[in-house]
Amino acid sequence: MSEPSDKTPAEQAVEHAVELFVYAPIGLLFEGASLLPQLVEKGKNQVSMARMIGRFAVGQGRTEATKAAGKLQDQAAGVLDFLGDSVTPLPTDLHEVDVPAASEPAEPVAKAKARKPSKAADRQARKPAVKATPAPSLAIPDYDGLSASQVVNRLAGLSAVELRAVQAYETANRGRKTILSKVAQLQST
Repeated sequence: MSEPSDKTPAEQAVEHAVELFVYAPIGLLFEGASLLPQLVEKGKNQVSMARMIGRFAVGQGRTEATKAAGKLQDQAAGVLDFLGDSVTPLPTDLHEVDVPAASEPAEPVAKAKARKPSKAADRQARKPAVKATPAPSLAIPDYDGLSASQVVNRLAGLSAVELRAVQAYETANRGRKTILSKVAQLQST
């Protein structure tokens, strides 16, 4: 145990200030040359550790970002696949748009749609009726429940026979060009 001090708190504070601002710099001046290599080595070790942790954090962040981007891509492809040809593109030429004159009353939307079929409906009417057949034992589980991008991501690991089966099934049913072109690409390599 230390002996009780006879000094007041103000005297103790002054003594600590003198030690910090007078004696410490003098001690550092005389011992600094011998301590400098140790301080440099400790600093290098700290920087090296920080770099290693930073690289690990960046790698983990990149992995998580890639996973998130893949999920978003699959969701977007699923939505686009679900919508299919039901989305009518906007006309690129403003002359194609029928705009009623200011004096004419606007035609109700239902009548306008009944008057002129949409491009998507026109394309659908021109497609030959293909009866959907149940998925044979394809190498990709739950094939019919997957979006085109999800199927494309699984094609690389299939054999030539399995690729032909996917190609035949896709051609006979949904005819998704993304899948068919990827199958053709893999078959040519």
